[in-house]
Amino acid sequence: MARVESIHIAAENEHKTLPVDRVRAVAGRGLEGDRHAEKGDITLIEAEALETLASEHGIELAPGESRRQVTTRGISLNDLVGVRFRVGEVECVGTELCEPCNHLQKLTQPGVMRGLVHRGGINADVLSDGEIAVGDAIDRC
Repeated sequence: MARVESIHIAAENEHKTLPVDRVRAVAGRGLEGDRHAEKGDITLIEAEALETLASEHGIELAPGESRRQVTTRGISLNDLVGVRFRVGEVECVGTELCEPCNHLQKLTQPGVMRGLVHRGGINADVLSDGEIAVGDAIDRC
């Protein structure tokens, strides 16, 4: 079963992300309390991608260090680009791959960009208000 494994938000850019048990999402705005709340989207990454980064490249990143807000388990996020899906109570639509960037590598360590190419997660527009909590199911609509 696909589920939310962890949630991390940061109040400002480059600040350390903090784990939360739950967060409110607002349609067209994003996650309350997060630095990107006005963008209207959320970012998701697979826990399995972080595990592969460690096993194949020797780079260990904790979920919050990935700078993605929602860490998932049991679902191929790349397959959700262009697809409507639910994260807990919140309806979303995958918009694009969230490829790793120089900024992420600067905040973490060399090799992160190469290790997360095409598995850095996705961006998704928030289509409905609601709550996302650790343990919530992730399902296609």
